[in-house]
Amino acid sequence: MDGPLLAIKVDVDTDRGTRIGVPNLAGLFRALGVRATFLFSLGPDTTGRAIRRLFRPGFFGKVRRTRALGVYGLRTLLNGTLLPAPHIGRRNEAVMRRVRAEGHEVGIHCYDHTRWQDDLGGMTAAEVAAEFDKARREFERVFREPARTAGAAGWQANRASLAAYDDAGLLYASDARGTHPFYPRVEGVVYKTLQIPTTLPTLDELLGRPEYPEERLGEHYLSLLDPRAPNVMTVHAEIEGMGKLVFFQSFLDRALARSVRVTRLCDLATALLDRPENIPIRDLGVGAVDGRSGSLAVQLPPSHR
Repeated sequence: MDGPLLAIKVDVDTDRGTRIGVPNLAGLFRALGVRATFLFSLGPDTTGRAIRRLFRPGFFGKVRRTRALGVYGLRTLLNGTLLPAPHIGRRNEAVMRRVRAEGHEVGIHCYDHTRWQDDLGGMTAAEVAAEFDKARREFERVFREPARTAGAAGWQANRASLAAYDDAGLLYASDARGTHPFYPRVEGVVYKTLQIPTTLPTLDELLGRPEYPEERLGEHYLSLLDPRAPNVMTVHAEIEGMGKLVFFQSFLDRALARSVRVTRLCDLATALLDRPENIPIRDLGVGAVDGRSGSLAVQLPPSHR
């Protein structure tokens, strides 16, 4: 009997994560014979501007729990403020192309991670379209083909970003937190780009919490896998690809030993879109996720309406 299906989505937020974390993860996946989906930040690394999040409830606690300085490095935490913002796509295109050449799916995370995550809600529809278009153009420059997928920085999405995806003709997107794939509806408007949400907590949402001791986190993740539905795990090049690489390898070793089937999101999307009549429409709203500061795009339950 086949085990649970697990799609792995790698969010790549920074220049350092692209240079170091991505090759580390690609090497691990190569050794284990699995393929994943890599979503790249493609423009300037302005991580230092995230200092504004200190005023959000829960953000300082998360920084302390996850030891952000050690994870991201001092250089990254100064990018875009005291230090110039390195351009991720231009500096790392060879790394990105090598990932695709090894059979992994590649897509858009964003152009400027901090701008999308922190400012999306205040942008006009035209500004959102322009920001996404910059990511699309850089993706096409790097990969010589149009992007077929995107997964928003910080799980930030709204009607303007969903409209930009529809205009781009994406196969699917992965912007939200939720329980199952769906067509998103916002304020009564249904958008045509399939959403495949992240279903599992991220490692940085659990690290440092006494109820989730690190030595038991691998088993905790395995206990969360639904054998009847697709499971989507978002990992970060800066976390699982660097300081927590050994933990992530241990988790994957256990998962594969228990017949968990690791896949790319595009393979999951293709199978789902073969029978679009089975894909439900659900409202996409804004909500909180345990262990993460601020508000995120979340799949609302059917009872919401």
